[in-house]
Amino acid sequence: MAKRILVLVIEDNRLVRDGLAAVLDAQPDFKVVAAAEGANAGLLQVSETKPHVVLVDAALGNGDGHRLVETVKKTNPDARVIVMDLLPAQQDVIEFIKAGANGFIVKDATIDEFIRTIRSVAQGADVVPPSLTATLLSHIADNRRAPSAMDATRMTKREREITELIAEGLSNKEIAQRLNIATYTVKSHVHNILEKQALHSRLQIAAQAHKSGAAGNGNGASTATAAPSTDGTRATARPTPSLAKV
Repeated sequence: MAKRILVLVIEDNRLVRDGLAAVLDAQPDFKVVAAAEGANAGLLQVSETKPHVVLVDAALGNGDGHRLVETVKKTNPDARVIVMDLLPAQQDVIEFIKAGANGFIVKDATIDEFIRTIRSVAQGADVVPPSLTATLLSHIADNRRAPSAMDATRMTKREREITELIAEGLSNKEIAQRLNIATYTVKSHVHNILEKQALHSRLQIAAQAHKSGAAGNGNGASTATAAPSTDGTRATARPTPSLAKV
């Protein structure tokens, strides 16, 4: 039997928290290790249960969801974080990305969308609903001329090439084919890029690349804000009928 995905739910609404935990725990490949009411209880469970995926309510009662996501990533760097919200504001989306969020899902999504998002994020993809991709495109366009950390750290020629292809939305497999190198080598370079730039996700690599103009065409428009998943599947931020992976 395949290893189950360990899920921690941090949500201050008891009905939502217990209902979501029950639905997810009924999935054969999920195991809900805990359902915590707030940030403090959630952080305690992160340390005790070592979840693979942490679902975080963006509107926790104490109002510091961004700090919670950042602390979760510091406490358990391997944990993948999905932020849940009704209709997040543009700045909130950006702040959660900076904090290390790996995915977003709106609370009016279907159960199937919730499940698909958790599975995709657990496998290494960064997932954003199509309704939020315009927010990311807008942010990237607004910051194209801003100073970028991408220029502050010495990157090898190959790492810059891979960064540009990530920003174009190519998967690890497609990058390997484009550069005529092994997929494993691409994954190694992506890991190095994340470490050098002190980033948490490919979504952040793509945003940094577009901000510095690495993947743009100079007119302020972007063909994609996508970054591929670690499993080599195609990941695109262009709106689709279902979820967009970045």
